[in-house]
Amino acid sequence: MKDEIPPKDLLKWLPGKVLTSSEGLGWKDIEQRTYRYTGHDVLLPPIDHFMIVSYQGGHTPMDRRVEDKWRRTYCAPGDLSLLTKSQESHWHWTEDIDVSHVYLSSGLMSRVAADITDYKVENFRLHDLLRAQDDVICRAVYEITKEAKAPGAGCYLYVESLGVQLAIHLLRNYASLDLKSPGGPGRLSSSQAKRLLEYIDDKLQEGLRLDDMAAVVGLGVWTFSRKFNESFNCSPHAFVTLKRIERAKLLLREGKLAIKEIAYMCGFSDQAHMTRVLRAKLGVTPSELKTKHQDCLVKELKPSAKLE
Repeated sequence: MKDEIPPKDLLKWLPGKVLTSSEGLGWKDIEQRTYRYTGHDVLLPPIDHFMIVSYQGGHTPMDRRVEDKWRRTYCAPGDLSLLTKSQESHWHWTEDIDVSHVYLSSGLMSRVAADITDYKVENFRLHDLLRAQDDVICRAVYEITKEAKAPGAGCYLYVESLGVQLAIHLLRNYASLDLKSPGGPGRLSSSQAKRLLEYIDDKLQEGLRLDDMAAVVGLGVWTFSRKFNESFNCSPHAFVTLKRIERAKLLLREGKLAIKEIAYMCGFSDQAHMTRVLRAKLGVTPSELKTKHQDCLVKELKPSAKLE
């Protein structure tokens, strides 16, 4: 098999006019390019991503050979072609067309596959589809293409979520998976739990993200959430809140820092946020907790009787 090429190198093999591109936008695990092509007859090396081709403009007869099997159809706007990762292919068409390509990395597909099956996925391939129609895929490709053309607020997060949705839909409907063995026990392993607790303690004053915690233990977000709940009998969000309360109680009792500083060091958005949480969970405000502890210290230091 020929060496795999990244999506950006496709132009070396298949020249065309680039109309939109996600290059330089900092996207991870997903890429987009829109091409304007004249008729071509081209043998393409395998690509190191899974590829979705959405036909945007023009109509043409389309022939494609994959694994020595030719398929023939007619492609028009609204149609899709799928090409699995690492697959050499031969394409032939005669008319001018505009196509939007969306590429999903094997890393993204593997993580999603493990999440939705809860099994280790030994291998998977997209079906050899030269022409399909699917509203879910078309809508996702449209939104991803629009973001590549004119990135909006939260572009990366939006495209990332669309990429996950696409991966789920493809794996459910257009893929063959080899499942090796169960993904593991219902709980986090002792080493995973240790790494996670150390990470939470180290990052507590920051905005802890669910996907970052999942990455620490090498799991997808959905699998991580299930295993976390099984291990700690609560959600990751509830656990982090509990850890912030514990640290706040300790620092308030020490009495060395202002309440505003303590709120920051415990990862609360501000003093008012910490006050709301402590009142809801403990029934006291930070000031009351701090004062109550100081009063207890005074009582402990005060002699019970005068010396004669």
